[in-house]
Amino acid sequence: MSTNTDFTLSIEDLTVSFDGFKAVDGLNFYLDKNELHVVIGPNGAGKTTVLDLICGKTKATSGSIKFMNKELTKLAEHEIVRAGVGRKFQTPSIYENLSVYENLEVSFPRGRGVFGSLVFQRDDEVDSKVREIAAEIMLEDFIDTEAALLSHGQKQWLEIGMLLIQDPQLLMLDEPVAGMSVKEREQTAELLNKISSGRSVLVIEHDMEFVARIAHKVTVLHQGKILAAGPMEDVQKDPNVVEVYLGH
Repeated sequence: MSTNTDFTLSIEDLTVSFDGFKAVDGLNFYLDKNELHVVIGPNGAGKTTVLDLICGKTKATSGSIKFMNKELTKLAEHEIVRAGVGRKFQTPSIYENLSVYENLEVSFPRGRGVFGSLVFQRDDEVDSKVREIAAEIMLEDFIDTEAALLSHGQKQWLEIGMLLIQDPQLLMLDEPVAGMSVKEREQTAELLNKISSGRSVLVIEHDMEFVARIAHKVTVLHQGKILAAGPMEDVQKDPNVVEVYLGH
């Protein structure tokens, strides 16, 4: 058991069973401040389930998930978001009929909820934040463009921006480069490297080349357990990992 309290996220003895099948089995996992950590593993390894557990979508059977020393397993999904955990799912959930600017604006924390949006004023603070994030996600030239007209990759960046404007301390991304062009992948790698200074980023990804470009640390999940963890070059050489990846 680790006693270090400096981790952004510490998961200990985490287990979740669905009808007796352990999707996640006694998982121990630690994420440092400003760390970009990628979780890889074959289909059915439990990767998405781990994100579901962290964000409260799925409840753990046993074990603990601490974020900035706050126990998440007892909190509802919206309380976890408010605590500073942002998550992007595989399919982008942006408002297609709003502009890039408006998508970012409605995601600004003060605009939340019906009452929030009634009293919400577009002021200088919101405006400068929206423009800062638009530049960060490489969409400053598309700020007035309707989101429906963006490329697939740009939609993904917009959704990342909608999370960034809420300033989460932990950002979780599920296969962020799926379906992107080569150039968009490269730009996304740069974007993720940039946003991991100032927050922790947890990514699930299949594209090994992309993982090698971004990961500070890699964890390989297999059948709900950690098979290997460490820098990408070590993990790639691990005989167990080679066997699982080449044996399938």
